[in-house]
Amino acid sequence: MIVITTPTGQIGSRLLDILLDEVPAHGEELRVIVRDPGRLPAAARARVDVITGSHDDAEVVDRAFTGAEAVFWLVPSNAAAPSLDALYSGFTRAAAEAFRTHGVRHVVGVSALGRGTPAAGRAGHVTASLAMDDLIARTGVAYRALANPSFMDNLLRQAASIRDHGVFTDTVTADRRAPAAATRDIAAAAAGLLLDRSWTGTGEVPVLGPEDLSADDMARIMSDVLGRPVRYERQSLDDFRATLTGHGIGDAIAAGYVDMARAKDDGLDDGVRRSPATASPTTFRTWCEEVLKPVVQA
Repeated sequence: MIVITTPTGQIGSRLLDILLDEVPAHGEELRVIVRDPGRLPAAARARVDVITGSHDDAEVVDRAFTGAEAVFWLVPSNAAAPSLDALYSGFTRAAAEAFRTHGVRHVVGVSALGRGTPAAGRAGHVTASLAMDDLIARTGVAYRALANPSFMDNLLRQAASIRDHGVFTDTVTADRRAPAAATRDIAAAAAGLLLDRSWTGTGEVPVLGPEDLSADDMARIMSDVLGRPVRYERQSLDDFRATLTGHGIGDAIAAGYVDMARAKDDGLDDGVRRSPATASPTTFRTWCEEVLKPVVQA
């Protein structure tokens, strides 16, 4: 039995699709934890065991992890969380106890790059995510943290600006190259670990994408794919914070995003060397052609 959290999210929904295709050959059963089962595709609901509720609820995870051998763990965003510790480790504590109680053997979690880098201790959401990894690892389960850079898919939030004004923003230096990953590749990495559970102990699995790109590089690729000029505008950290709070994000969570953005510009994502094992396949150009372009042109 594999349990999937956030099965309607960016990564979880893709993971669910992959596992629904693959589990018949592996003889696995699937269970999902979801607040609103109506958001699951009807075809998926017919093939999985559905536990309704939030996966920070002790009663919910107690039911969900009964008989489970493996769990996909992802903490959902919460703009109103009182602190980063509450958002990540606080959300995870009930599940960590349930891992022990029910003898869950393998957990795959969504986390971040940065462990061991000078910036890791002051990187906001990343620092809190790494602390969550440590909490899970202390339960004694075999644990793999998917260590991710920034997501290509985050640019979808700026699709309207790209379409209407030919502009996307971030806080990083325009020519600083860094890795970026497509969420579909993160889901694929999770699926591989959940289906082949021959691994033991704890560790990280970086998902780096196939290349390092700067914001200016991304602008050139988007311009080429979309057939229109797209430029990058660097946003100050103060303006970034104001944008976040203007969208209703609480002060603690907004501060965490600002600290993470500062750390990324200071080299947070530079600590892992790309190799055949860490280079996920989707290029930024392919992602733009297959994901961004249809949204911008819709």
